[in-house]
Amino acid sequence: MRSKFDQQLDLLNKEMISMGALCENAIALSVKALDTGDLSIAEQVPDISEQIDQKEREIESLCMKLLLQQQPVASDLRIISSALKMITDMERIGDQSADIAEIIRTAKISADNDTLHINDMALAVIKMVTDSIDAFVKKNVDLAKAVIEYDDVVDRYFDEIKNKLIDRFSMHNTDGEWTIDLLMIAKYFERIGDHSTNIAEWVLFSITGHREVE
Repeated sequence: MRSKFDQQLDLLNKEMISMGALCENAIALSVKALDTGDLSIAEQVPDISEQIDQKEREIESLCMKLLLQQQPVASDLRIISSALKMITDMERIGDQSADIAEIIRTAKISADNDTLHINDMALAVIKMVTDSIDAFVKKNVDLAKAVIEYDDVVDRYFDEIKNKLIDRFSMHNTDGEWTIDLLMIAKYFERIGDHSTNIAEWVLFSITGHREVE
C-alpha cells in the first residue's frame, strides 16, 4: 500500500514540474512578445494559460485520490495540502501572463531601450517559479528560503521601471497610454513574483510545518 502511495506522490512531483514549466513558458512568451512587438507570440499565451488551468484540475484530482484512497500520515498531508495551495498560485501566474499578453495584443505595445529592466524582471520571476517548484520536489528548505528572499530583487526592478516611466512621462512628450500599459505589465510581473513567494512559503510548510521564514 505504501509503495503505491509513494508512486503517486512521485507522479504528483512530476505533474507539479509540468505545471511549473507551463508557467515558465507563459511568462517567457509574454516578455518575448513585449520585447519583439510580435503579436503572434502574444496570441500563444492564452492557450498556455488554458493548459495551466487543465493541469490544475488534473493535480487537484490526483491530490483528492491521494487523500481518499490512501492513508497519508501527517507529513504526507502537508505535502498534499501544500500542493493544492501551490497550484492555485501557479494558475494565477498563468492568468497574469495572459493578462500581459492581452495588453500587448490589444495595445500593440512593445518595450524600448528605456524599459529593458522588464526583461530582467521577467527572467527573475521565471527563476523564482523554477526554484520554488524545484524546492518542493527536492524538499530543499534553503532553496525555498532563497526564493522568498529573491522577491526583493523583483521588487527593486519594479521600482526602477516605475520611476523610469514616471521620469520619462514628466520630462518628455511620452504617450500616456503607453506609459500606463507598460506600468501595468511591470505590475503583473511583480504580482507573479508575489505568487512565487507564496509557492515557496507553502514549500516550507510542506517540509517543516511552518510557512514563515525563521
